Amino acid sequence: MIAATHSATAPAAPGRLGHPLAAREALLYLEALAEWRRQRKAELDLLDQAALDAPDQSAHTGDMLLSMALWKAVADRHDLLVATWDSGRVGRAELERLSTLVWGRLDATLASRSAGSPDTALAGAGAGTGATAGALAVSLPEACRLSDALAASLRARLGIDPSQADLQARLRAVRASVERVRDLVDREPAHARTAASSVLARLDARVGDVLARVHRGADVGGLLGPLEHDAARAERDLIVGASQRRADAHDEARARALRAELEARGAALRDLAARCVAQVAPAPRLAVPDVSALGPVPTDPAAVDAYLLRLDAVGRAMTVAQDAYASALAERDELRGRLGAYAAKAAARGASRDPHPGVDPTVDPGVHPDLHPGVDPGMAEDLGELERRATEALDREPADLTRARALVAAYQAYLASPGSGRAQRASHPNRGGTP
Repeated sequence: MIAATHSATAPAAPGRLGHPLAAREALLYLEALAEWRRQRKAELDLLDQAALDAPDQSAHTGDMLLSMALWKAVADRHDLLVATWDSGRVGRAELERLSTLVWGRLDATLASRSAGSPDTALAGAGAGTGATAGALAVSLPEACRLSDALAASLRARLGIDPSQADLQARLRAVRASVERVRDLVDREPAHARTAASSVLARLDARVGDVLARVHRGADVGGLLGPLEHDAARAERDLIVGASQRRADAHDEARARALRAELEARGAALRDLAARCVAQVAPAPRLAVPDVSALGPVPTDPAAVDAYLLRLDAVGRAMTVAQDAYASALAERDELRGRLGAYAAKAAARGASRDPHPGVDPTVDPGVHPDLHPGVDPGMAEDLGELERRATEALDREPADLTRARALVAAYQAYLASPGSGRAQRASHPNRGGTP
């Protein structure tokens, strides 16, 4: 028999989701949660050693791993709460954040941990079953209550602290557990309430039998342990089931919203594709996915998960098509902008062709190197022709992007060539001057 140890009881959580906590309540809860965290860690260490020493180790492995994963998730969330509390330096925004951390789901905290840490590996090992994965998708108060229930079950099965001095406390704990089961049964949906009510009725009958035996002075140690275990398991299953139903409902709502968004996006994308094909050549030839081909959003949870994956694939295909069509139209506009910029540059050079009015224009510019630094007349004519042809290619419908791209590149290269102003005279330094 292993020495008795005090079992921690989760503190009542203040406030509710969406409403900021009161500062005083937040402080008291953080203090109580820190004490619960310390006591539960010591208790889990004891239970782990007892499970290792038990002849049927494998029978306790799943619950031990789940208990440790729950404790680690609660501990991580408590660290975030303490950091947000910041020794009481909190305003309304921080109190709202505290409420979200208390009543939000714990699986987000676990998912963000580094995959290489031993604690995460332990949590991942415990998450191998559907029950464990669902157990981690609960709020902080639910996780604490679930941890209490698992610890009580393990204590009973491993024979820890079965002393008669603790009998009344154990009776009160099991009756409280059955009452929590009753509250959870009332919140079950109609199709699942019958089975849950049957489990509750059996627990009620067993509790009544144990109490009657205690009043008659009988030894109920052999009955109380299995009753604690079954009550804790029923409470755990109901908590996990409720959490899973909330997650399934959230996934279905997300699928409906995503489908509506993709339908609107698809209609806009088809308009974009038609405009691109009409205005640009060559235009991309990518099909725009039709969300209606997927059918209506299913209601079965597994089918909803598969439907979400197909919606995600449709969204990625739409992104590829949108990028292709938008890029083609953007290239036409970019070519127009570049052509306009090059034409403005050429016009600026041409505007300075006579910077010294009063000087005889018949004088050879080689004699006066400061004169006529602008575009050579022959080059100006060539540039004008290139600009006209490029503008014609861009303004037609559909715009010939291949031809316009080549003409704009030719315009740019011709404008940058050494055929104007001083660049031309630099290649003939003695033109019109003394040999």
